[in-house]
This record gives sequence, C-alpha cells and structure tokens, in this order.
Amino acid sequence: MADKLVVGASGGIGAAFVEQLRRDSADARIFGTSRAGGDGLLALDLADSTSIDACVAQLREADFTPDQIIIATGLLHQDDQGPEKSYRDLEMNWLSQVMQTNAIGPIYLLSRLMGLLDRKAEVQIGLLSARVGSISDNQLGGWYGYRASKAALNMYLKTLSIELARTHKRVQLLSLHPGTTDTGLSKPFQARVPADKLFTPEFAATALLGVMQQVKGGASGQFLAWDGAPIPW
Repeated sequence: MADKLVVGASGGIGAAFVEQLRRDSADARIFGTSRAGGDGLLALDLADSTSIDACVAQLREADFTPDQIIIATGLLHQDDQGPEKSYRDLEMNWLSQVMQTNAIGPIYLLSRLMGLLDRKAEVQIGLLSARVGSISDNQLGGWYGYRASKAALNMYLKTLSIELARTHKRVQLLSLHPGTTDTGLSKPFQARVPADKLFTPEFAATALLGVMQQVKGGASGQFLAWDGAPIPW
C-alpha cells in the first residue's frame, strides 16, 4: 500500500485532509508534518532548508513510497502584519518571509522529495494555491506579497510539471484553490464573505480530494478550484 503525505497537517485544511485520508484510505500510511512536529507529526519548517532536508531524510528512513502528496500551507498574515492594501505598506522582510513560506519552501521540498520516487511511480501532488495568485484574474490589486507568492508557486509547479513529463511521466502536479475557508488564515477577512461561500475545512478538503480523484491520470500542471473549474494563470 502506497503512502500519503500532508504538509501542514496541524492547520485547518491540512488536519481535515489527514482525517479524510484516514477514513478513505484505512490501509495507507498517512504521514503529516507541522512546523514544530510532535503529536505524531514530523517537524518541517518550510522557511528552513535544514529542516526540510531533515524531514526528507526521516521519510527516506521510513521507506516512504507515496501515491499522494498534499502541501496545505500558506502565510497571509502574522501578529500585527497583514496583507498589504497599498504599495505604501510594502516591507522587505515580510515580502521575503511570505515568498519563502508560500513558494520557495514548497518547491524546494518537492525537489528533495523527488529523490524518493521511482521514475515509474504514479504519484499525485496537490499544492494549495489561491485564486488571488492568478495574474489575469487580478481585478482588485492589493495583497502584494500573498498574490505574488502564490503566483510564484503556480509558476514553480508549472515548470516542474514540464520537466517531470520527461522523467517521471506518471507524476501529476496540481495547483488547487480551496475557496474561502474558515481557518485562522482567513479569519480577519471573513466579514464580507457570504455564509454559503465560507467553507468549513472539512468541506474544502473533501472537495479538493474529489477534484484530485476526478482528474487523476490527466494532464499535469493544472490550476483548479474546489469545484473542479479551471482558473486562468
């Protein structure tokens, strides 16, 4: 039985992914990570290459043979730092931190995980992106760091999908938009969200796993919403 990995398993959607996978794949080994580790989770800090390398080494020792990897992480705000409403709010260290967590860390992690995969293995890899990472769909502006980091994540994923089509033909990479979900990430920005558009983590995880199942075996490098609709780059 192949293994499954959820990066960010202590977060709202990440934890929901773990629970759903445990129900649907009772015989699979479910690996999860959190920044601090503990409670059955591996330690993994996407802002620290040493932490990433150590986590991958632990997976290697566990003879990790995945058929599904989900990276369910994201940084939008922290303490008194929120997404920028204007160019006047841009701050260098915050821009770097958001880019590291949302884009650089995930692609570095995937680059290291590829060394654990057999070239003939069928593996589905889903990364939580966001509709605001769509350049052509940007109608409102603002949220510079978050928008740019998710757009960068999409570019990393698309580029990797092209390379892997030559070397790992059965690996499918998907960029996934969960919709506005009731988690700590979206909490400060929920006031204007209609009740029927604010999803529970359980709904978002179930919907995205359903989308992944629907497109399994199809084209790699897709950008899809929670309802399966394609999102323009």
